[in-house]
Amino acid sequence: MLSALSRPAGAALRRSFSTSAQNNAKVAVLGASGGIGQPLSLLLKNSPLVSRLTLYDIAHTPGVAADLSHIETRATVKGYLGPEQLPDCLKGCDVVVIPAGVPRKPGMTRDDLFNTNATIVATLTAACAQHCPEAMICIISNPVNSTIPITAEVFKKHGVYNPNKIFGVTTLDIVRANAFVAELKDLDPARVNVPVIGGHAGKTIIPLISQCTPKVEFPQDQLTTLTGRIQEAGTEVVKAKAGAGSATLSMAYAGARFVFSLVDAMNGKEGVVECSFVKSQETDCPYFSTPLLLGKKGIEKNLGIGKVSPFEEKMIAEAIPELKASIKKGEEFVKNMK
Repeated sequence: MLSALSRPAGAALRRSFSTSAQNNAKVAVLGASGGIGQPLSLLLKNSPLVSRLTLYDIAHTPGVAADLSHIETRATVKGYLGPEQLPDCLKGCDVVVIPAGVPRKPGMTRDDLFNTNATIVATLTAACAQHCPEAMICIISNPVNSTIPITAEVFKKHGVYNPNKIFGVTTLDIVRANAFVAELKDLDPARVNVPVIGGHAGKTIIPLISQCTPKVEFPQDQLTTLTGRIQEAGTEVVKAKAGAGSATLSMAYAGARFVFSLVDAMNGKEGVVECSFVKSQETDCPYFSTPLLLGKKGIEKNLGIGKVSPFEEKMIAEAIPELKASIKKGEEFVKNMK
């Protein structure tokens, strides 16, 4: 048997469909009508970990909520429409997940989304700081490398900043790494766990294949190709969708996996580990994603980078300047806000 610490956290999502444990998480999804928001809300509604699901967007939420409310699971569902209804959506929430914003189109980088999504995230997180300052905040909106610093600065402005409760959801990078490694090695993806550190864009995405459980080895050329595929997997989907959006279904799965891990840990489950882009002292970047031990109050312990190969070491060094620039861009955005 794998220990609880090393067991791939994806098991949390699979287990959530069958567990009989009665838990009472109140979860809000902001951007619930969108391409990620709808399937994410469906997965959350399907989980016995969730007792109340509140859905917010600027369009269509009454319909999405009505539809989901007919599902025979115990979470109550309510839709909230427009800024005046946002406070009620957030009151009493334990976890807020934010997939709101515009998706990438072919030829766009995640950073091209900055101007639109920065404003959306700043507005929504300001409401969180006012109406559910104690909640866990999970940011999916890209560019995560900038939207997490934005969230932190907004919470600081409101005097309610707690770095242990603000998470950039990078889980899709781990999910992809697990799936791609499993495919190449003909393994059950449910048993594969690849830590992915750094950030959540291009070369800032650093899969630590050397730390994969079970242990796997690739010749250097195959490792380089695999790493590149993990880093550019989002673009792979953007291209395949040919203008019809970006990764939504796999992102919804990854978002749900992260939320279920977080709620499990909040419920007192021990040994829950997920990677996430958070405030960090692990490098000279003020924010960095590494494996985190989650607990009742959010981050219990940052497990750090651990032992890495020279190839991975080089990727870390190359990622840091880009990460620092994206972080600074997010921080400056809040400083210059009216």
